[in-house]
Amino acid sequence: MPIETGPNGARLPIGAVAKRAGLRVSALRYYEQAGLIAPAQRVGGRRVYDDGVFSSIALVQLAQEAGFTVAETRMLISGFGRGTPASARWQAMARRKLVDVARRIEQAERMKGLLERLLHCRCETLDQCVQSRSAALRTAAIPDTRTANGK
Repeated sequence: MPIETGPNGARLPIGAVAKRAGLRVSALRYYEQAGLIAPAQRVGGRRVYDDGVFSSIALVQLAQEAGFTVAETRMLISGFGRGTPASARWQAMARRKLVDVARRIEQAERMKGLLERLLHCRCETLDQCVQSRSAALRTAAIPDTRTANGK
């Protein structure tokens, strides 16, 4: 039984959808399994999608470009009340993500500074490189893990 592959409500085989979207078939299967796109219909045992799948894929790609994880993308799609407008969803998710991004930027800046300092390293051995850190570890206070009653 041939499957329609044209636009406007036509059913598209998974391979055609993947090719048009620039994805692997396995990515579409994963998106479906992860709840990011609606499950495909089965025709003759083969997965087929309607034209609306491209909107779902575009949304997933937008979320990925914004740095959202699969779980965050799933939350964006189905983690809000049905009547929640898209703008409210994006704003809630973006607020959370911006905190994470700011933390990552700070970490990256610290890494960059350390790497720049390491470019000027003149140590002969790795032990020399970590001498001050190793001394600090040796003299660090050991936290008391006993309970309040001394056990």
